[in-house]
Amino acid sequence: MVSNTIEIKDKFYVNGKPVQIISGAIHYFRIVPEYWRDRLEKLKAMGCNTVETYVPWNLHEPQKGTYCFEGILDIRKFIEIAAELELWVIFRPSPYICAEWEFGGLPAWLLAEDGMRFRSSHPSFMQHTADYYKKLFEITAPLQLPLGGPIILIQIENEYGYYADDTGYLEQMKQLMVDNGACVPFVTSDGPWGDALECGKLEGVLPTGNFGSKMKEQFAVLKEHTNGGPLMCMEFWVGWFDHWGNGGHKTSNMEENCKDLDEALQYGNINIYMFIGGTNFGFMNGSNYYDELTPDVTSYDYDAVLSECGDITPKYEAFREIIGKYAKLPEIEFTTKIVKKAYGKLSCKEKVGLFESLEDLSAPVTDLFPKSMEKLGQSYGYTLYRSSLVKEKKMEKIRLYNANDRAKIYISQKPVATLYDRELLIEHDIAYDFEKGSSIDILMENMGRVNFGPYLDKQRKGIDGSVVINGHQHMNWEHYTLPLDNLHKLDFTKGFQEQKPTFYRFEFQVEEKGDTFIDMEGWGKGCVFVNGFNLGRFWEIGPQKRLYLPAPLLRDGINEIIVFETEGKASEELVLCDKPDLG
Repeated sequence: MVSNTIEIKDKFYVNGKPVQIISGAIHYFRIVPEYWRDRLEKLKAMGCNTVETYVPWNLHEPQKGTYCFEGILDIRKFIEIAAELELWVIFRPSPYICAEWEFGGLPAWLLAEDGMRFRSSHPSFMQHTADYYKKLFEITAPLQLPLGGPIILIQIENEYGYYADDTGYLEQMKQLMVDNGACVPFVTSDGPWGDALECGKLEGVLPTGNFGSKMKEQFAVLKEHTNGGPLMCMEFWVGWFDHWGNGGHKTSNMEENCKDLDEALQYGNINIYMFIGGTNFGFMNGSNYYDELTPDVTSYDYDAVLSECGDITPKYEAFREIIGKYAKLPEIEFTTKIVKKAYGKLSCKEKVGLFESLEDLSAPVTDLFPKSMEKLGQSYGYTLYRSSLVKEKKMEKIRLYNANDRAKIYISQKPVATLYDRELLIEHDIAYDFEKGSSIDILMENMGRVNFGPYLDKQRKGIDGSVVINGHQHMNWEHYTLPLDNLHKLDFTKGFQEQKPTFYRFEFQVEEKGDTFIDMEGWGKGCVFVNGFNLGRFWEIGPQKRLYLPAPLLRDGINEIIVFETEGKASEELVLCDKPDLG
């Protein structure tokens, strides 16, 4: 039996024949697995011969030594479906993926380790990566082209030249993959600006570029680094992502997109980022931090070629026509039946307060000082800090040291302040009288860890320093971890208080499953759970107004929605629509 080959010379060669890679990005972990085949069929029908995906370490190893490769994380199945459709795969397993994903894909438990330094040859970071890669490559190494699978390229790191210049780290990363069975060519990817390509490249590895316009000029810069090798835009940005409060859903100029795609295909190879963006389910949205924290919304629609829910767009039709000039367009039958349903208006069945539910959802951990979320063994969601005000006569000033990202402060369970992002860097005047022994509760929310830049090292959430009241450190705290992964424990008979964080429960009957969109008009801030699945966040500041609910998350008969709302701003109704509203 003759094995298949993939070589990098002046072009990419598969089995000795030159090929032009025309790829689209699909993140399997942002799409329910029942829809993988549909998205891949649409990719092939557009004329692409390759699919590219990142691999999120934080989902595959949620706790140290505990691995998950099932359901939405069944990467083997995703790659096998691509192979069935005769698509090649570009595999990007870098420990760090950026991707507007929580902590850039790094697992939050790394932050519990004092002295940890990310994306470097720091021994502890490399050991954790090695442990993870051993498991990951057991599953994916047999899927490489020479071994009969569709994987043709593996990326060593991701935009490393934007972050640092530790070439020794890149060498170790490459060797880790080789030691675990990697046998196809390696690539790096960096922007063609400044020192990024120089800092991120590695001898004997093909550098590729990430950019969204001016293709001829960017390829000219890239050519200076490829040593005669093929030119490839690893991320052709055809849209952009939204963050909360950015004023409206971001869209690209399709005419410019088409011009750039045509130009890129004249000069080299391309991976369209994103072909479909999908959804930041749960608490997995990333954030950026330049002058302020900008957490990304739940939708990762990205103004991509397919919409968040998989609809063919005008951009798809235009791109297909352009690709048809360079490749033969196949006739593909779409085999997945997908419908949209407006299930209408739902009325709240029952509700229960967070304070009333604390002991049901969490067991308190006591400590002299407040501990960060990660030190408590928690990665995502909320943490509530509770103490008694015994020595203070009244509240005058408060400051939280090393706190992220959003604090809601209560005295005797009455709201007294909400502090967000940079407001947590300063002391605040809070004039509030209370009886001796009154409780203070601080509900901290992790809004999504930063996924880009040097702030990666500063991503402990909750309170990692101290709480200073009236100029002195206040000691003796109870900690309630609230990842909200156990809402089946809620007891809705325990009551609630107006204007406090509350869980609201809804039901609706399903006779025909269809994609639907939950309209959050009238609600303040929080997250939504459907049949126990964390669908994602909502926030009245927008731009996103409706959450995408894929049909496979529904079940025949009665379905349950639980809304957790933190601002005391809620509606007695939810409306399930058949159209999205991204703002």
